[in-house]
Amino acid sequence: MTLRGRWGGVLLAVATLVAGATGASGVRAADGETPRVVGRVGDTPQYAAIVPAARPLAQPASERVALGKQLFGDVRLSQPRGTSCASCHDPARGFTAFNGGRDGVAGGSIRARLGTRNPPSLTYARYLPPLYFYQDDDAQVPAPFGGLMLDGRADTLAAQSREPLLARHEMNLGSPRAAARRLKDSGYRDAFEAQFGTGVLDDPERALKAFGASLEAYLQSDELSPFDSRFDESLRGKPSLSAQERQGLAIFRNPDQGNCASCHSVSVTSTNPARSLFTDFGYEALGVPRNRKLPANARPEVFDLGLCRTAQARGWPESEAWCGYFRTPSLRNVAVRQRFMHNGVFTSLRDAVRFYATRSTQPADWYGRHPVFDDLPAAMRGNVNIVSTPLNRKAGSTPALSEEDIDALVAFLGTLTDKRYAGAGVLGLKSQ
Repeated sequence: MTLRGRWGGVLLAVATLVAGATGASGVRAADGETPRVVGRVGDTPQYAAIVPAARPLAQPASERVALGKQLFGDVRLSQPRGTSCASCHDPARGFTAFNGGRDGVAGGSIRARLGTRNPPSLTYARYLPPLYFYQDDDAQVPAPFGGLMLDGRADTLAAQSREPLLARHEMNLGSPRAAARRLKDSGYRDAFEAQFGTGVLDDPERALKAFGASLEAYLQSDELSPFDSRFDESLRGKPSLSAQERQGLAIFRNPDQGNCASCHSVSVTSTNPARSLFTDFGYEALGVPRNRKLPANARPEVFDLGLCRTAQARGWPESEAWCGYFRTPSLRNVAVRQRFMHNGVFTSLRDAVRFYATRSTQPADWYGRHPVFDDLPAAMRGNVNIVSTPLNRKAGSTPALSEEDIDALVAFLGTLTDKRYAGAGVLGLKSQ
């Protein structure tokens, strides 16, 4: 991944913070090794190598996994009762759902309170590393990778899991004290003390950390990372892809066509499926159209600025240079999603793919009479990627992908669906 956008003074500022660090294009740490820290950007480490997705991961104890799974589906742990983690991350729907929400965002335990982002799938989330920087030889500055949430603000699954429990537009418990009380009232004292020690639910901070650790164990379990899609079968030598799907894979990997693999990493030569998570954990500013149906967006001055909020909190120089950037999600199980992009603006997978292909050549199809990149303040629209294929063509020119190519790409993405969801097919295949 290379950085693409308007930088200004950030180049010198970041370079000064990491002076003496050297980049190496595509260098990856050996499996099982923690990359060497060569500098810091604010309080975020810069590594000498990319953290490998295929690194060995800790195997959580079965008792803690079971506790985490029980907590994940418990609708008593919200205020008012009725909303669980599974309400927005339904195991039957690729670990994503909308809990009665609408227009691409989820509803909270109080239904009138809606989120501002499309709930991400939690499948394969165990492979996400904490937020860090790495610099390729061909990059002018280090680039961020990893982190949980689409803006990278959480470094672990445990930290990510704690936030919704308290958030007013999600489970709405409000404070660690209220969370500890609800866990006790819901009969979890014995199970928590067996895992985390006597009196754990009497200390609100300990209780909240134990809740996060339990959820983390479940999210790290093999249930959420089965690697049993038709694509995985093909990696193991079983002919399972149609001619159209193979064409889609070729387009996906071709840097002059889809160029998808430049961010959604895949290895067709490795039998280790963790090398094909279909994300490099990096960040990109795509200029997705504003979702004008979201209640929060009724106020024209309101924007979801993504990574720059995290950049500001962590002391990165020129934090506004990261506004509009969101972490590249895995494409595994993308075909069973009902909404697409961070703001849920697209209702079909085909529309999402076609946006990449024609954003630059047919901008009116996406932005109408509004300015391009209209989901960012005007001063920050220069952050958006306009140089990478297929986002770099002139308006009115021929797109990098034909309609047939788009169909093939969508067909290929359908092969990334875990076996348990195979019956769902590709949801929202056609534009709506």
